[in-house]
Amino acid sequence: MNMAEQKRLEIGCSDVKSTTGQHPGGLIVLPEGMEIYQFTPVQHPANDAAKGVITTSFDYDALKGRLLKLDLLGHDDPTMINALQNLTGFEAKNIKLDDEKVMSLFTSIDALQLKDKNILTDVGTYGVPEFGTKFVREMLRQAEPKCFDDLIRISGLSHGRDVWTNNAVEYIKNKTATIKNVISTRDSIMVYLMQMNMDAKSSFDIMERVRKGKGLTESDTKKMKALNIEDWYIDSCNKIKYMFPKAHAAAYVMMGFRVAYYKVYYPLEYYCAYFSIRSKDFDTKTILKGATSIRKEIGKYYSMKNLTPTQKDTLTSLELALEMLCRGYSFETITIGKSHYNNFIIEGDKLILPYKVIEGAGEKVTKKIYEQSLLEPFSSIEDLKKRTSASAAVIEELEIMGALEGIQKTDQFSFF
Repeated sequence: MNMAEQKRLEIGCSDVKSTTGQHPGGLIVLPEGMEIYQFTPVQHPANDAAKGVITTSFDYDALKGRLLKLDLLGHDDPTMINALQNLTGFEAKNIKLDDEKVMSLFTSIDALQLKDKNILTDVGTYGVPEFGTKFVREMLRQAEPKCFDDLIRISGLSHGRDVWTNNAVEYIKNKTATIKNVISTRDSIMVYLMQMNMDAKSSFDIMERVRKGKGLTESDTKKMKALNIEDWYIDSCNKIKYMFPKAHAAAYVMMGFRVAYYKVYYPLEYYCAYFSIRSKDFDTKTILKGATSIRKEIGKYYSMKNLTPTQKDTLTSLELALEMLCRGYSFETITIGKSHYNNFIIEGDKLILPYKVIEGAGEKVTKKIYEQSLLEPFSSIEDLKKRTSASAAVIEELEIMGALEGIQKTDQFSFF
C-alpha cells in the first residue's frame, strides 16, 4: 500500500479516527478504506469513559508489520532558517557545505573574529544545532573533525547509546582509532563489513543486532576474525546499546551547518534570530550587567550537576549573549515604541530587547503593551497600566530595566 493510497493524516487528533490511530511518539497511518478496529481493539484508558480518550489495545510492536507509523518531531531549526533568510535576504539553499570558515567553527573560535576571546570555550559552536551543548563541544575537541563527513559521524556518536561514552572516545584517546574509523552510525557497520569482503546478508544481520544493542553472536565473532577485523572493532560492537541511522544524522548536520554559516557571515542577524526563536529563559538582569557578570553566572551553572531544562536553556542564552558581546555587539534594554513583544530588533550594532523578557509577564500582556505603544505613546505609567492591564510586578520590572525613564507616574498636574 503506497502513500497515494492512504488517506490524508489528521494531525493532532485526540481520539482514534478512521485515518489514524494515535501512538506515543507518532501517528499510525491506515490504508484507504480501512478502520483501526480491523487491526486492534480500542479501549478507554483505565476503563474511564468520562475522559473521552480512546487508545489502541496493542502496542506498535504488535502492529508494525501491518501499519506505517510516522514520527512527527518538533524542531525550531526550520523556523530559525526561515527567520535568518528573511533577516539577511540570503537563501540557505545557496550555502556550500564545504565552507572553510564555517567548518573551522567546529575546532576553533577564529572565524568569530572576537574582540574579547574570553568566551569560556575554544570551539565556536555555541547555539549551533546538534553541536552547541557542553557534551558535544567536548566531543569536538576529542574528535577534531576535518570535514562535513566527520560532523555526520559526531552526530551519530552523540545520539547513540554507549557509542561514544565508554566506547569510541576511549579508542580515540588512546589512538587505537580516529573519528574516521570508529563506529558512528548503524549503516557504517554494514558498509565496513562488506568492504572487508563479508557477504551482504551477514553484514546486514550483524548491523541489525549491534544497532539494537544485542551484541555479536559467537558465529558473528568468528566470521569477523576470519576477515582480520581488529579486536577493538569487535569489542566496540559488543558495547553498543543503540545506534543512529546515517541519513538522520546527515539531515541534522546539514541544518546545523547552515545555521552556523549565518553565525559566521551574518552575526547580528544570527543572534537576533536565535534569541527571538530559541531562547526561552533569557536572564535579563545578568545579561544587561555585561560580560563579567555573565561569565560569573555561567561559572555557577558549570559547577552544577543535573541541570533542569530551564537551567540548560538559561545557560545556553548566557553563553550566546557572552559570545555576542565578545564579538563587539551589545543589548539595549526595552524601548517603549520600538521593542517587539516577541522578537529582538536590530538597531545599528545592538539588539533591542522584546517585552517577552519581562519576568512574570505573559504573552497576552506583552502583546498588549506592544500594540498599544504603536497606537499612541503612553502619557504616563498610570496610562500604561490602564491601557494594557499590566500588573504592578510587570511595571516594577520595566522600571528596574530602565524602560520607563522619562515617563511620568500619573497624568495629574501638580502646582506644588
